[in-house]
Amino acid sequence: MMKKIKNWFRGIKDVIVNPRRFFSKIVADGDIEESMLKAFIYGLLGGLAVLAIKLIGGATITINSVFTAIVIVPVIAVALLFVGGGLLMLVSEMTGGERDWEIAIKGLASIFFIYPVILVLNAVAFNCLSMWVISIIGDLYVLFLFYNIALYCMRGRRAAVIVVVGIFAIFMLTVYLTNYRIGWFLLKNTSAALSCLI
Repeated sequence: MMKKIKNWFRGIKDVIVNPRRFFSKIVADGDIEESMLKAFIYGLLGGLAVLAIKLIGGATITINSVFTAIVIVPVIAVALLFVGGGLLMLVSEMTGGERDWEIAIKGLASIFFIYPVILVLNAVAFNCLSMWVISIIGDLYVLFLFYNIALYCMRGRRAAVIVVVGIFAIFMLTVYLTNYRIGWFLLKNTSAALSCLI
């Protein structure tokens, strides 16, 4: 187990420092369970971290909030892994890349370390400005990682990948420039999002 944890930390470092080299090495070997485990554990870490932030902030902790942190958030992480896998397969089909479900899931699971980080950053947003800054930086980094997975892991054509990721970026920009951003912010941090309405 310790060896797996060390490999996970090494993988995080490689994704941050040299995503091209890391994603180019991902292959299908029949071990999809580890990817699901990664998503679940990162989801659990994110849920517990948000719960700890609420405790530090003086919030009342209920059975419901504990259940959400240790069950709902990790399950959502696994669900996001498979939804993202489907989206990545669609992008790969459009860009002439790999059509291997396992490679898509493995590529996405390798970036799930960002899930607890985003949950924590969203939880510490304290006003409208901090919500904007944290949300934009998080969304842009996720888009950057998705680009790298589509290009190097799924081996899509560069020009086609740039076009598809560009479409996602335009969609994201549209959300931020319209009132849909409030709904997006509400999903991340209710109090910070409501401060944008004042």
